Amino acid sequence: MTMANDGHHIENDERFLGLNVNAGVPQPPMLNPYAKVRKRRPEYTVDGYVEEIVKGNRTVLSQAVTLIESNKPEHQEKAQQIIEKCLPYAGKSVRLGITGVPGAGKSTFIDSLGAHVLGQGKKLAVLAIDPSSELTKGSILGDKTRMERISVAENAFVRPSPSAGSLGGVARKTRETIVLCEAAGFNTIFVETVGVGQSETAVHSMVDFFLLIQLAGTGDELQGIKRGIMEMADGIAINKCDGNNVEKSKMARAQFQNALHLFPEPPSGWSPKVLTCSAIEDSGITEIWNMIEEYMNFTAANGFTETKRNHQAKYWMYESINEYLKNNFYRNKTIKSLLLMYENQILNNEITSFVAAKKLLDTYFKLNR
Repeated sequence: MTMANDGHHIENDERFLGLNVNAGVPQPPMLNPYAKVRKRRPEYTVDGYVEEIVKGNRTVLSQAVTLIESNKPEHQEKAQQIIEKCLPYAGKSVRLGITGVPGAGKSTFIDSLGAHVLGQGKKLAVLAIDPSSELTKGSILGDKTRMERISVAENAFVRPSPSAGSLGGVARKTRETIVLCEAAGFNTIFVETVGVGQSETAVHSMVDFFLLIQLAGTGDELQGIKRGIMEMADGIAINKCDGNNVEKSKMARAQFQNALHLFPEPPSGWSPKVLTCSAIEDSGITEIWNMIEEYMNFTAANGFTETKRNHQAKYWMYESINEYLKNNFYRNKTIKSLLLMYENQILNNEITSFVAAKKLLDTYFKLNR
């Protein structure tokens, strides 16, 4: 189509009465003139992070936890500096670990118990650990959806984190996150773990009270006589004691209580108790919290709380050493290049897994002499 020099469309000429072409609109701008420029969040220094955390700034606390969970060396270095400066403000909370079989109602129970704790004027931090997929390495992080009351409470901080393949189902950096939460003024810490069963004991190494959530009528009562998670429990709560399940729950309580008598007396001198509750109906929750407070008073009086925390600190020193050595090994450029070669040799049955591992370790040790 042609256009006259004056911008007039030839199609609008009188000779073409059946056509009518509009002049059109001006070229719109490339950028939205109404868009608001978003301010980038400030990049805090180490002292800035510590100052805001101590003030109770939950946004900055979340950012600091993200630094802890990051695998970037520069983030880890900054996180360690923040943790070190927060240590003088930490150690003044009740640390409660909560675990149990999948579907036992741990998240709903935490919501109910957390609401009770907040009702007493306490500040609550919940560290919910979600399982990570072995295939995709992803995690849904959906526990918060079942904590409807505490997730919107002013004095509560709920942080879901992926387990990231960590042993025992507890996120690798959960213990360090506890330090930051305590520095932020949270005097009650809940750690919810991935519910996978008897090997779920890593949480025991970072909490004061270890609560096991169980169900009635699932056949799990027989697990009570097996060593492992049961002998580490400071208390057991039979959840979902409501409706037609009340009698079954009472029977399960008696069976678990009998099973606990088979274990030797724990170092704390405390005799674990078994209670029933219903997180949906909020029944039995007060009794469970009273049991936890009774335990804390008992162990504070006999000095076990301080002794236990000292042992936990020593344990996590060795865990940190193992973690550092593992990361340092896999980040080594020479090891990275050799790994693929040895993998192919193993797949072709040219070498055994154990010999390959020894050769890789020997190479690593020679590089670090």
